[in-house]
Amino acid sequence: MASLSVLVVEDNPADVDLLLECLQPNDSTFSLHVVGDGFAALAYLRAHGTLQPHVVILDLNLPGLSGYEVLSQIKADERLRHIPVVVLTHSDAQDDILRTHELGANCYITKPGTLQGFRDAVKKMEQFWFELVRVPIAKLPPA
Repeated sequence: MASLSVLVVEDNPADVDLLLECLQPNDSTFSLHVVGDGFAALAYLRAHGTLQPHVVILDLNLPGLSGYEVLSQIKADERLRHIPVVVLTHSDAQDDILRTHELGANCYITKPGTLQGFRDAVKKMEQFWFELVRVPIAKLPPA
């Protein structure tokens, strides 16, 4: 299996630690990069030119640019729009779910309130996005 790259956009250190613990690769099938705000996420995506992450895990409540703004800019950018974006956030509001899907999110997951629930949700997300679904591996020419 080719190595998959994941960009995690999350500002809450406790949630980052949980994600890293749950997604800690046992082998080299995927790599993780974490940024703590929307500006850093877009800078990372734009700086990596042809070597984009295969999946972005995005929180909505971020300092600087919100997750909505990050999602909107990813999906508006021809060089980035192919990257699947998984929204992983505490909100279960229908307005948030609808808005993110209208902006082009590929998936919306509400963070569970318990540690075990969080682990279970991340494990299911990992199985779906990294084992079941084929994600695009695009190597576009530099802009």
